[in-house]
Amino acid sequence: MTISKLGVVWNPSKVDEEALRAAVTAVFPHGAEWWETTVDDPGRGSAQSAVDAGCDVVVAVGGDGTVRAVAEVLAGTDVALGIVPQGTGNLLARNLGVPLDDLVGALEHVRDAEPRRIDIGWVEFDGEKRAFTVMVGFGVDAQMLVETDSDLKDRAGWLAYVEAMGRALAGTEMTDIALTLDDDEEQEVRGHTMIVGNCGMLQGGIRLLPDAVLDDGQLDLLLVSADGALQWLDTVRSVVWDNGIRRMLGGATEAVSTESTRHVAAQRIAVRLAAPQQFEVDGEEIGEVSAFTASVQPGALTVR
Repeated sequence: MTISKLGVVWNPSKVDEEALRAAVTAVFPHGAEWWETTVDDPGRGSAQSAVDAGCDVVVAVGGDGTVRAVAEVLAGTDVALGIVPQGTGNLLARNLGVPLDDLVGALEHVRDAEPRRIDIGWVEFDGEKRAFTVMVGFGVDAQMLVETDSDLKDRAGWLAYVEAMGRALAGTEMTDIALTLDDDEEQEVRGHTMIVGNCGMLQGGIRLLPDAVLDDGQLDLLLVSADGALQWLDTVRSVVWDNGIRRMLGGATEAVSTESTRHVAAQRIAVRLAAPQQFEVDGEEIGEVSAFTASVQPGALTVR
């Protein structure tokens, strides 16, 4: 597919402008139109300007937050999303096989890859509605974002989250949850961590949601209710071995649930919490929420 008009939405805090412009010129000699994100506008306004300018491909250059903001605008349109990953997680890029730490390689992927339509998730909470491309959730995952030292994150990248995990585990407690999947009846469960995802691979190749597929028209849910050291070991074994290494070696073909980890899938997931919890959307700390609803929009986003 030939790209008629390329737009670049870039985060100046994530990439050197001179290096980026040189890479874009090398891969796209016919040039591009440029929009810069700001603290007040992480990408939505810039992406809308690119759409209004007639771009048929918009490249998001930055971290997961920049990608999420641009994807939210492009969802439901025929304008394709390209990604030049420059963040800590780069989770959608990882799940799409986009080259990391390689400006030219990522841009060549945008140029050469066949367009692909993927699902996008939407989450509603406290009167807000946001798109997500990777995952949302509360508990250890969200608490790690709160506990992670910003300076260490800048120096050590995703390894900073490992340092934060111990404090996050200490800071998360079991809570009662009212859970509704699609049109089923509401059910009462307990847990301290819930992840709802559109794709499931994290840094280091860890598949937190092993059944999650970007274009299957469903969201995957992981509920963790580990209580005590033995159940935490069971959870780690489930993530790393049953749903990780063993699966890659030809073991289980579906996500393995255990006493402390439960995997389910649905198109719409409604959650009410007995106590407010720290919440995250594609790695962005939102603050505490008491309820949220996540739903999938199948095939809403074209990616290259």
